[in-house]
Amino acid sequence: MSNSAAPPQGPHRIVFANEKGGTGKSTTAVHTAIALAYKGARVGAIDLDPRQRTMHRYLENRAETERRREVQLPGARFAVFTGETVEELELLIAEMSEGVDFLVFDTPGRDDLFARHVATGADTLVTPLNDSFVDFDLIGQVDAETFKVRRLSFYAELIWEARLKRSKATITDKKREMDWVVVRNRTGHVEARNQKRLEGALTELSKRVGFRIANGLSERVIYRELFPSGLTLLDKGQLGELGTSHLVARQELRSLIASLNLPMPKAAQAELEMV
Repeated sequence: MSNSAAPPQGPHRIVFANEKGGTGKSTTAVHTAIALAYKGARVGAIDLDPRQRTMHRYLENRAETERRREVQLPGARFAVFTGETVEELELLIAEMSEGVDFLVFDTPGRDDLFARHVATGADTLVTPLNDSFVDFDLIGQVDAETFKVRRLSFYAELIWEARLKRSKATITDKKREMDWVVVRNRTGHVEARNQKRLEGALTELSKRVGFRIANGLSERVIYRELFPSGLTLLDKGQLGELGTSHLVARQELRSLIASLNLPMPKAAQAELEMV
């Protein structure tokens, strides 16, 4: 693990947020956290959904696999938030921030006070979307005939305002700029004409509100199969023989991590080897 000190501002906060479920948010969050750990960074993870606890359970399963197989794998300190106030959440954040380079948040797939709170305080905000106008509606509404963006959604306006506040505070309070990345998961299941319309709407909206667009993870059975063991596509020595689709999935993950453009600590610059 890296011995580098966390930056004076505290760990870099990566928030995976989407008010809709079923977008691969938790899977992407876990794989990002483990990818950073493989690169030598120290990672903390907070699950903000005390009912589903998907990220928390995934990392619990990983710890159990380590005990059962008597191996030590790169991982993250993890906790689930069960409090009732923002003040309690900030206490947990302060505790989990000690000695880590990155703090990863997985938020519920619904409108939630605590999800909003951490989203507006993110250094990197990652919004996974399936390639459908149902999911696109989270960030903007399109005209039914032309598929041009008619208006921003409440969520997009919330993030836009938060980024404006952060931008004004960057110089005076030495805060980081917020980088908002919309990640397109499961693109392979979309009909070509509809995909083109989505690409156009996303590109138009990205210019208006300033998010970046990245390709994410395809829909693959392997992700569901890995959950009980807590393993990821990066744990090559633990997965046995892998097929071509699994190797392609690793490359997708590698590309996604690179596109997030996260600020790696100097002592954690080792190349992430996935293939």
